[in-house]
Amino acid sequence: MQELSILGNILIFTFVGSLGGLIGGVILLAKERFALRISHFLASFAAGVLLGTAFFDLLPEALVDAEKLGINVFFWTLIGIIFFFFTERFIHWFHHHEEYHSEKRSSQNTVPLIIFGDTVHNFIDGVVIAATFFISIPLGIITSLAVFAHELPQEIGDFGLLLHKGLNRKKIIFVNILSALASFAGAILTYLAGNALINYIPIFISITAGFFIYIAASDLIPEIHHEKRKGYAAIESIMLLIGVLIVWASVTFLVE
Repeated sequence: MQELSILGNILIFTFVGSLGGLIGGVILLAKERFALRISHFLASFAAGVLLGTAFFDLLPEALVDAEKLGINVFFWTLIGIIFFFFTERFIHWFHHHEEYHSEKRSSQNTVPLIIFGDTVHNFIDGVVIAATFFISIPLGIITSLAVFAHELPQEIGDFGLLLHKGLNRKKIIFVNILSALASFAGAILTYLAGNALINYIPIFISITAGFFIYIAASDLIPEIHHEKRKGYAAIESIMLLIGVLIVWASVTFLVE
C-alpha cells in the first residue's frame, strides 16, 4: 500500500509540476499581451522559489543521510550546476551552428531544438520529483511546486518563441503536451529504479539543488537585471523575495 501511495503521489505531482506548467503557455495563447506583461514577475517569483527550495529544502535533506554514506553533497551540487551548464551550452551551440550554415532554414532548425530542449528539461523534472518523494511526501510536494513555479514563465517563453517561428496555436499546444509527457517517463523510470537508487538519493537531491540554483542564477535572475522599465525591477526583486519566503514558510510549517 505504501508503494502504491508513493507511485500515486509521484504521478499526481508530476502532473502538477510539468503538465500544470502548460497553463503559462495557454494563458499566452489566450491573452498574449497580459501574459507577456506578467512573465517577468513570474520569472522573478520562480527564481525565489527555486533558490528557496535548493537552500531551505533540498540541501538540508541531502545532508541528513550524506555523511553516513560518505557522500559530499556540495561536490554533487556543483556537478549538477556544471552538468546543466554544458547541457544548455550544447543546445545553444548546436542551434547557432545550424543557423550559421543555413540562414534560410534557421526557423525550421530552431523549432525542433526548442522542443528537444523542453523535452529533456521535462524528463529531468520527472526524475527530480520522483527522487524527492523517496525521501518524504512533503519534500516531494514542495519540489513539484518549485518545478511548477519555474515551468510557468518558461512555457510562456517557449510558446511565444514557437508562435514567433510560425507554428499555429493547435500545433504548439499538441507538441508541448507531448513534450510534457516526458516528465512522466522520467518519474516512472526513477520509481522503478527506486530500490537500486536508495543509497544514491542524496546525490540525486544534491544534483537537483544544483539544477535549481543554475536555472535561477543563469536564466531567471538575469531578466531582473536587464529590466529597464521604471518600477519593474523593484517589483521583480520583491517577487523573488516572496518566492523565497513562501518556500521557507512551507518547509518550516509543512515538513516539520
